[in-house]
Amino acid sequence: MSPHSALAHAAPPSTDVLAAASGIDQAVETMFAPIANVLSAIVFFGVPVGGTELPLIVVWLMAAAVFLTVYLRFQPITGLAHSVKVIRGKLTRKTDPGEVSSFQALATELSGTVGLGNIAGVAVAITIGGPGAALWIIIFGLLAMTVKMAEATLGVKYRTILPDGTTSGGPMYYLRDGLADIGRPKMGKFLAYFYAITTVVGVFGAGNLFQANQSAAILVNSTGGEDSFFADKLWLIGLIMAIVAGVVILGGITSIARWTSAITPLMAILYFVSVVIILLLNFTAIPNAFVLMFQGAFTGEGIVGGIVGVAIVGIQRALFSNAAGIGSAGMAHSAVKTSRPATEGFTAMWEPLIDSVVICTLTALAIITTGLYDADAGDGSTEAGVNLTAQAFGTVAGWFPYILTVCVVLFAFSTILSYAYYGQKAIGFLTKESAVAQKVFQVVWVVAVVVGASISLSSVIAFSDAMFFLMSVPNLLGIYFLSKVLRLEILRHKRQAASGTLEEIPEDLQVGLRNHTPTEEQVASEKKRRAGVREKRKRIRDSFRKAQKDRGVDVKDDRV
Repeated sequence: MSPHSALAHAAPPSTDVLAAASGIDQAVETMFAPIANVLSAIVFFGVPVGGTELPLIVVWLMAAAVFLTVYLRFQPITGLAHSVKVIRGKLTRKTDPGEVSSFQALATELSGTVGLGNIAGVAVAITIGGPGAALWIIIFGLLAMTVKMAEATLGVKYRTILPDGTTSGGPMYYLRDGLADIGRPKMGKFLAYFYAITTVVGVFGAGNLFQANQSAAILVNSTGGEDSFFADKLWLIGLIMAIVAGVVILGGITSIARWTSAITPLMAILYFVSVVIILLLNFTAIPNAFVLMFQGAFTGEGIVGGIVGVAIVGIQRALFSNAAGIGSAGMAHSAVKTSRPATEGFTAMWEPLIDSVVICTLTALAIITTGLYDADAGDGSTEAGVNLTAQAFGTVAGWFPYILTVCVVLFAFSTILSYAYYGQKAIGFLTKESAVAQKVFQVVWVVAVVVGASISLSSVIAFSDAMFFLMSVPNLLGIYFLSKVLRLEILRHKRQAASGTLEEIPEDLQVGLRNHTPTEEQVASEKKRRAGVREKRKRIRDSFRKAQKDRGVDVKDDRV
């Protein structure tokens, strides 16, 4: 979830308790604002197109989505059925290297992308671009599926398995090691370190400070504003979130994966059921909502500049919401138990599908069917977007918006968990896998939750927001260079699946959704199996050599 253009904060309560915080906030703003403004102007530089502004970073993300979809032979369509089998763990063993299941990695990445952007961002996009913006969100959500596929596949292929069995992977690893494999080691090393540095800064603001700040502000607003019990106790909200987050984060990726694989389905189901109730009460308006979406997408009603303007609004929101191209999927899926990198590519495809197609469409329908697509978007902030969606929830009952508040807090909290892991992996890369450095990062991350909830630090968040999208520059550049390696990995796996030659994993060894810890007996049995496979390959090689010698061919090396 991206906080870009959503740096709104609840008005600070007029109490002496927050006076010191406001002073710190102002001091940081004075120092940081000029730097943040310059970097934001560079990263989000836009050109006028169709009466609106098109940020070049959106073109960069959009081009990669289109290219990879075509280059990988439209896997979101041709490979979707196979991906279901992969997510269920049918093709991965409990004894494979890795720490979590495919489903847990999927949940971890979704917990980072499904968030305020799906609720507030979509609402604002529709009020600005009209209902047609929703269709463009869906279209580019589908195209973004192959970007996530690329990141996850390369993340596993070039990951590092540490002596204790833990894993380290992500764009910084496939940039460094992947580009070295194709003869570009210096470029790969530079891009890898550049990516890791932008990741540390980017996730800190986008995945920590912003999430804590907005969830605290929205919680205060929904419980009475300045009269709320929490109005002068923002630090308390942050402290509660920090304590729970600390318990989870300090346990590492296995702990984070357990929580996100429980929280993500829960928050998705809660939001889904809530919106379905809204749609049932406005059932007769649903057909017209789809008509408005299609008409608006191709006529451009509701925005100056017509179809181009609507497309830009929708495409930008889709790409900013699912974060395809940022590289986080490469980190989340690099921890999966698998010996086949492509399995995680097929798993990761689902992330933009759920994020930008399912969740965003639900929000869009809630806004359109309740007639709020003509409402004033205010300053286009997250708070304004949440208020619009809350109005849609309010059409059910006066208490119904409280459910939305619960969803918002869960979305924000789950993002804090997953982004902590991404930042930790970047720190690990920069410090040569220093356990101490990673533990220090975890502690600082948890403390920052309290800080983020208490004061706005809007310029700091704006700076890190720019750094967050700057991550896409080295990441996508590396994917372009490694596109042939990627294509071979994906299509070879697909051919094996189609021909039925993929090894069938015994049911008791299948990773499954959350059960992925092998017994001692299974580990011993797997060692024996692998020894047998090596012995069989040796016999085949020896037999081939003998046959060649019998034919008078001198075989001098081990190649067959």
